[in-house]
Amino acid sequence: MAAPGGEETFISHLVELRERLLRAVAAVVVVFVCLMPFAGQIYDLLAQPMIQTLPQGTRMIATGVVTPFFVPVKVTLMVAFVFALPVVLYQAWAFVAPGLYAHEKQLVLPLVFASTVLFILGMAFCYFFVFNTVFRFIAEFAPKSITPAPDIEQYLAFVMTMFVAFGVTFEVPVIVVVLARFGIVPLQKMREARPYVIVGAFVVAAVVTPPDVMSQVLLAVPLCLLFEVGLIVARFVKPKAGEAAANDAATSLTER
Repeated sequence: MAAPGGEETFISHLVELRERLLRAVAAVVVVFVCLMPFAGQIYDLLAQPMIQTLPQGTRMIATGVVTPFFVPVKVTLMVAFVFALPVVLYQAWAFVAPGLYAHEKQLVLPLVFASTVLFILGMAFCYFFVFNTVFRFIAEFAPKSITPAPDIEQYLAFVMTMFVAFGVTFEVPVIVVVLARFGIVPLQKMREARPYVIVGAFVVAAVVTPPDVMSQVLLAVPLCLLFEVGLIVARFVKPKAGEAAANDAATSLTER
């Protein structure tokens, strides 16, 4: 008798997951359609850090026939995803919320807001500071006998990788707070893991960034600092003593 009920619950979860995904995709599509008329201007804005470091009169190139069309479209889709990120994150949290306790559900909106703001801050830090620093470093290091003419498709792949890397890096405080608040990893254990985090930060930076020291340092150092910020914030939101036991007791009474 238990199998049909379990199967029905599983199917209902799949249906809800599909609805949440459709809502998230719909939000991205609506923003994307609204931004499409400005696709060219959006790409020009994205390319500005690179253009500023090129020699006077030099432009970026497109080697593919349809590249001048598809690259701005991809950039616009990325921007649409960023604008719709609050809706996407809310749908994700709304899907897992029924499995949380009441006091845990109170953290959903603050976590969604913090995750959105931190991801956008990570991208802004990358655009306004990292790109200018890295591109100027490369331009000064390059031989004077060459004229750089970056391909727009390769440039897009580079900036998207960097945006994702720094956006996820800026989510570290949220991850630390969630691990501590839900008791997944004790706060003391995370403090003791500092040396491993520092080494891991530089390893991750070496993998996801270009092979220049400047960009690796600019990713690894903020990652370490944001981990420390997460530890500080986690001190004020860590689980209270006896809270887990109270939750277990309440759940047991409800089942009876």
